[in-house]
Amino acid sequence: PAGEDRLLFLSQGGSFKLPTPPQMSNHGNYIVSLGNVCRWLGEQAEALGVEIYPGFAAAEVLYHEDGTVKGVATGDLGIGKDGQPGHNFQPGMELHARQTIFAEGCRGSLTKELFGKFDLRDGVDPQTYGIGIKELWEIDPAKHQPGLIVHTVGWPLASDTYGGSFLYHLENNLVAVGFVVGLDYKNPWLSPYEEFQRYKTHPSIRGFFEGGRRISYGARALSEGGWQSVPRLHFPGGVLVGDTAGFLNVPKIKGTHMAMKSGLVAAEAVFEHLGREGAGPEAVDYGAKIKASWLWDELHQVRNIRPAFKWGLWGGLAYGAIDTYVFKGKAPWTMHHHDDHSQLGDKASHPKIDYPKPDGVLTFDRLSSVFLSATNHEENQQCHLRLKDESVPIGINYARFGAPETRYCPAGVYEILGEDEGKPRLQINGQNCLHCKTCDIKDPTQNIHWTVPEGGGGPNYPNM
Repeated sequence: PAGEDRLLFLSQGGSFKLPTPPQMSNHGNYIVSLGNVCRWLGEQAEALGVEIYPGFAAAEVLYHEDGTVKGVATGDLGIGKDGQPGHNFQPGMELHARQTIFAEGCRGSLTKELFGKFDLRDGVDPQTYGIGIKELWEIDPAKHQPGLIVHTVGWPLASDTYGGSFLYHLENNLVAVGFVVGLDYKNPWLSPYEEFQRYKTHPSIRGFFEGGRRISYGARALSEGGWQSVPRLHFPGGVLVGDTAGFLNVPKIKGTHMAMKSGLVAAEAVFEHLGREGAGPEAVDYGAKIKASWLWDELHQVRNIRPAFKWGLWGGLAYGAIDTYVFKGKAPWTMHHHDDHSQLGDKASHPKIDYPKPDGVLTFDRLSSVFLSATNHEENQQCHLRLKDESVPIGINYARFGAPETRYCPAGVYEILGEDEGKPRLQINGQNCLHCKTCDIKDPTQNIHWTVPEGGGGPNYPNM
């Protein structure tokens, strides 16, 4: 069970406690491993007769001749690096449905295609994102406080960069700790991974971890656009649910409850739609049902909190207090978002950041972190991170932005080699990929396209 909530402002050497906003109150909640909850839910679903295919990824949207969605296809297996079928080739399966519910999570690769095909984002703000990086620690039992929840803002981030930390004490001396950085940051030298490692060295934080051991690591982007960035939720042959639709309460830093609610609403809407004679291919009632639910009201109440941080940390906190306590989420205006990739500044216009070397005790390098994520990809497959134009990484990203992909990626996927010889080139270590989607979001020219890797490849998070 959730216990004490603390919100701290960190300066470089000190901290002070801030009032905990009502949205961040966790009274009545439970601290869980979402991976374990999903595994348990999978067992319940299978007991009801639901078929689950955990070793397969939906790689392609299938369409009828009239353009309506027919279903999805899983990826082919056994395609070699040269793009040709190998000796173990197996074609993907086609899964046909009268309605396909897309629940891909943040920045879904198929959802991105649907946005374009059906113009689902017309008339709404661009989605804006954060990158969340997380570790699971087993700490000294004397320091463990089951149910304690600590959030921080401030150091090590500059005041013009949105972000902060979370720290949850679970059971069995386990602590989940993480750091979120808004992907609209401007300094191309910033590394969200390194900022997280620095955070753990703060005098108010490091004591939790000294004498403990890190046992797992992971990263994932999260949708921060909220109410004004939600796309049209239905289209001929399918609907969107969860974080693929952008259902996340940013000041609450929670989206699981909204994913659950949107799934429930989608199930009801699709069931009613399929039982209606002559209803057509589009479950149009789903959008109306979402807007009539508490989910829509909750998103609307907090819609202006995240965009207010365009005024920096103190401006955002001040506006958030006014919006929450004075307007109570009913201000007569709505602020707007911008694309994250367009915000990155030139390398010459921003100061380089000198990150300390990892000490192997509290702070760690990327590759040892990836090892703890149990990430695995079939070695002989095509790289699932595709470049639209292979000249862009050096001609634009390296020349103008200082190769920011080598810093915003939390897994060491992108490396610049050959600098010493004056012939820099980009190497993509796709086998390291944590599937966080940050590269697909933050790449300044949108030249990187994330696709699903073969089969069930990727991280395997125990207790995360």
